[in-house]
Amino acid sequence: MIGKGRVLALDVGGKRIGVALSDPLRFVARPLMVIQHVSREEDFAAIGRLVREHQVDLIVCGYPLSLDGSEGPQGRFVRHYAEELAEALTVRVELRDESYSTAEAESIMGTTGKRMTRSERRARVDAVAAAVILQGYLDAVNAGGSPVGDCQELDLG
Repeated sequence: MIGKGRVLALDVGGKRIGVALSDPLRFVARPLMVIQHVSREEDFAAIGRLVREHQVDLIVCGYPLSLDGSEGPQGRFVRHYAEELAEALTVRVELRDESYSTAEAESIMGTTGKRMTRSERRARVDAVAAAVILQGYLDAVNAGGSPVGDCQELDLG
């Protein structure tokens, strides 16, 4: 296993940011919360508070790629967001392919049987999708020592 300390995962959208957190040993991901997007400045402040509160030393952002693996408009949006986040905080930020994470989160949510309003469900799906992204990252790192091919560290220098 590479690194120690908690990992925070983000499922960045235009209205909401799903947030998930790992355990300190980096084996298990759990949905944490949803941040309502107001501005990048406020988003980054909220994420910074979570980083400090939970002693996070790595952030993994879900990176939406097209089916052919290319970067589309939403992928560019998330990459730019992650680059700005990495510059605003003192913690490493990586991108991880998030293909099918929302579909998997919706499937997981369907098995809970808990009744929710439509808006509660949409918000919860974002946090569960972040946990799906994070669990995939943790599993890859713990299985082989590196999520090669699935994750990329942002090059800011």
